[in-house]
Amino acid sequence: MLIELDSVTKIYNQGQINEVQALSEVSLAIAPQTMVCLKGPSGSGKSTLLSIIGCIFARTSGRATIAGKPLARLPDRFLTVHRRATIGFIFQRFNILPALSVADNISLPLLPLGVSPKARRERVGLLMDQLAIRHREHFPAGQVSGGELQRVAIARALINDPPIILADEPTAHLDSRLSREFMQIMADLKQAGKTIVITSHDPLVTEHPAIDRVIGVKDGRIDVP
Repeated sequence: MLIELDSVTKIYNQGQINEVQALSEVSLAIAPQTMVCLKGPSGSGKSTLLSIIGCIFARTSGRATIAGKPLARLPDRFLTVHRRATIGFIFQRFNILPALSVADNISLPLLPLGVSPKARRERVGLLMDQLAIRHREHFPAGQVSGGELQRVAIARALINDPPIILADEPTAHLDSRLSREFMQIMADLKQAGKTIVITSHDPLVTEHPAIDRVIGVKDGRIDVP
């Protein structure tokens, strides 16, 4: 399995008056080259679960192994390196810097890696061609359409060629046409060998034929029918 969680619990503000248990004893296994949807209402814990898979949040307890690496054994700096090499994120609100050009936004994850400017331009160019946004290369990202912005976010997630793509409510701010386009891109990436985990309650996502499994999340637990 590429993603394995065993009895993972996440508690925010542990021991404080505002303590919140976001996840409780979650066990989950996701095979390579599959596309999985985490489905649940707001506050169910699915975004926290995605962030633990993405090595953003630490677990309070339990075990997590991502792409063969047990996360508990990795010091913080090695965890950061592992995350950069393994995970591509597509955020709900894109997290794009509007004043930077489309090309510069896409290349941002390469900057801490010391990739040369020439190699950065080549990688960015290939992805812009793949995602049909080359004509927006020098536009400030804040001046492109919502669909193009989504493609910028996808390109940025792919720039390090990670095996795992995580997307948090990616169609929440897209119309049905753009949502279908997004899912077709995800289907193509799955076909190319990527493993994809999406949080969503959008039927265009949950009922898409490329989704291998829909996993319900409710009150911080896997919701078993």
